Amino acid sequence: MNAFMHANLGITDFWTFLLGTIFIVLLPGPNSMYVLSVAAQRGIRVAYRGACGVFLGDAILMVLSAAGVASLLQASPGLFHVVKYVGAGYLAWIGLQMLRGAVRAWQRRAEPVDAGAAGMAAQAAMEGGVLSSPNPFRKALVISLLNPKAILFFISFFIQFVDPHFGYPALSFVALGLVCQVCSFAYLTTIILVGARLADAFRRRRRLSAGMTSGVGAMFLGFSAKLATATLN
Repeated sequence: MNAFMHANLGITDFWTFLLGTIFIVLLPGPNSMYVLSVAAQRGIRVAYRGACGVFLGDAILMVLSAAGVASLLQASPGLFHVVKYVGAGYLAWIGLQMLRGAVRAWQRRAEPVDAGAAGMAAQAAMEGGVLSSPNPFRKALVISLLNPKAILFFISFFIQFVDPHFGYPALSFVALGLVCQVCSFAYLTTIILVGARLADAFRRRRRLSAGMTSGVGAMFLGFSAKLATATLN
């Protein structure tokens, strides 16, 4: 398999790439946390719309990386800082919206919650803000794109497994990107199914729902701080 990938697609050490990709995908990040929250609050179908936004965002970042945008950011620290702080501000805004929704849910925890689809819709509408957004695809796409470190990661990681003597490096990037997307799809599908199993419990227990929403909101604030302090090195 490794020899086939090297000979036909210009990929070196495929199994190392696959193992590294799996570990990287499993690391918690704003994309996976947002999809998990949507799945728990609004169900499988809506969560997959958010996951599609993640897939598209990652694909765009891969294309930009292969086109040399990462090198542009490395050569232009000012541009990097602009994109970095815009992304950090957006993640912070999402975290604050989640925390505000959790506070509202906690304040209304004594109210009865209807079962079934109507109860789920009412719960999502009550919490407002990020999770009740009518377009999780667009929100997940923006979350994916407003992360300049991801661009630098894709180019620095992928380049290690592309044979510099291969005549069609774009083909190598496409193959590596597909592997990354398959791993991401499997991981997000697992997250969505887990989140959906929690949905009924969240409908019946506002404290549990508020606790999870506040926890994810705090994580988004942490992602924002991490991005704001990121460097090019």
